[in-house]
Amino acid sequence: MWTSGKIAGYEYHIKHFEEGSVFGIESGKISKLTISKNGKILVIYDRGWDILPQDEDVTKIYEYLLNLFN
Repeated sequence: MWTSGKIAGYEYHIKHFEEGSVFGIESGKISKLTISKNGKILVIYDRGWDILPQDEDVTKIYEYLLNLFN
């Protein structure tokens, strides 16, 4: 299932499942995650990390989404 939305000016797209997987973040339900702002991609997880959250604001959004969907 794909879920997309906006939080505090950040856009996110998440592919998540009902059960965790070895491909998920921390073996959880999220297998794909993109966070961007103003067209700039800031975080990419696609069954493994391509771009980790770098600053405090992005990390807060990431942690919120992790708690919500993982």
